[in-house]
Amino acid sequence: MATMKFLCDTKRCIECNGCVTACKNENDSALEWGIQRRRVVTLKDGEPGEASISVACMHCTDAPCMAVCPTDCFYRTEDGIVLHNKDTCIGCGYCFYACPFGAPQFPQKSTFGGRGKMDKCTFCAGGPEEDHSEAERLKYGSNRIAEGKLPMCAELCATKSLLAGDAGVVSNIYRERVASRGSNNAIWG
Repeated sequence: MATMKFLCDTKRCIECNGCVTACKNENDSALEWGIQRRRVVTLKDGEPGEASISVACMHCTDAPCMAVCPTDCFYRTEDGIVLHNKDTCIGCGYCFYACPFGAPQFPQKSTFGGRGKMDKCTFCAGGPEEDHSEAERLKYGSNRIAEGKLPMCAELCATKSLLAGDAGVVSNIYRERVASRGSNNAIWG
């Protein structure tokens, strides 16, 4: 069984935000105002060594969000994708503080008040509702994994800096890229 993971190659990311737009368009029915499942972060902006990276839930093997959730709303699929159940989420925010990637998001309905139900990247794998049901689409967005497809953010990455899929395949691709970076014959380093 494959273990699904994301990897962003900072040497290829051009900060176009195509992955952000693709995610928003693919999951728009499930996203409330203020929710951004994927974002591009630029380090050392305008300085030598500037690098951009596309960030979302990394579907950690030992996910801190799962460890701190008092209602156990997080669960892991057979593919290693970390999903959540919005029906059991109480909006406590523990997952938000535990996640090193800032993946759990809460709706921004007002400055003060309740957080609401947490939302995060689903790796385009839907949620606990029946596959391709209207309830799944409205609560969790697209379920491309059930169709045998990869997440839309990685599929539409123009420079192929954002990789998604089986961890073994993704790491082999990245390993080949790193090995060819010093080569004079390499087009994409």
